[in-house]
Amino acid sequence: MGSSGVQIVCMALGILGLIAAVVTIAVPRWKVSAFIGQNIITAQVQEEGLWMECVVQSTGQQQCKAYDSLLILGSALQAARAMTIIGCMLTVLSLLVLFKPKVSLVSAIGLILAGLLLIIPVSWAAHNVVRDFNDPLVAQSQKRELGACIFVGWGGGVLLLLAGGLLCCFSRPRSGGSGGAAKYYSNSASAPSKNYV
Repeated sequence: MGSSGVQIVCMALGILGLIAAVVTIAVPRWKVSAFIGQNIITAQVQEEGLWMECVVQSTGQQQCKAYDSLLILGSALQAARAMTIIGCMLTVLSLLVLFKPKVSLVSAIGLILAGLLLIIPVSWAAHNVVRDFNDPLVAQSQKRELGACIFVGWGGGVLLLLAGGLLCCFSRPRSGGSGGAAKYYSNSASAPSKNYV
């Protein structure tokens, strides 16, 4: 088991990563409308997230609409939903077992997997946004830019990876100690002083 100071640092990094993951899931700013070419209409901004899309007026008024059906969503969005939610649940479980001495390495592996489950869908969404932005066949009014949640997701994933990596490095059993090793005694040391026939 690692020192308690390292575990506290890993707990703090894990909690910050979990907060970033929840913000990434909840806030609809994965994609925002791009203002390029003839598309200089700044009266409204379109924002898309995992659960809804919003239109923000220049007056500050915001109207959001949840996606109508799970079946009409693209596979990338469905996979991103599943991976980020599983990553959050894995983070919570890993943080709950962090201070148990026998399973601190399991907690470290769980935090690393949770970080990967957050980074992969965010990077996938960023790749799709950049690909569509550079595609000349996509209409300029349909082009989007990276939203703030992409960057928050990357940061949260890195925090979770860092927490898991630190915990992996410091949760190795010490080679010189008696951490779980069996102790054997000679018969003379444990035998009673009287001889029985």
